[in-house]
Amino acid sequence: MTSKTFVVPNISCGHCVNTVQNELSELQGVATVSADQDTKQVTVEWDAPADWESISALLDEIGYPAA
Repeated sequence: MTSKTFVVPNISCGHCVNTVQNELSELQGVATVSADQDTKQVTVEWDAPADWESISALLDEIGYPAA
């Protein structure tokens, strides 16, 4: 299992947190997603077929790109 913690500057409220968590959780291979409104940090754990490129691309697509 691969894990990565990164900052998403566009997180500004609880709705943002829910959107990021819900959208990433739907990617096949993503095991856990944890986002924090105050620190703007997101931690994702995944296995194949998910990879960082697909996670990053989805974040860009939904308007919450990783810094």
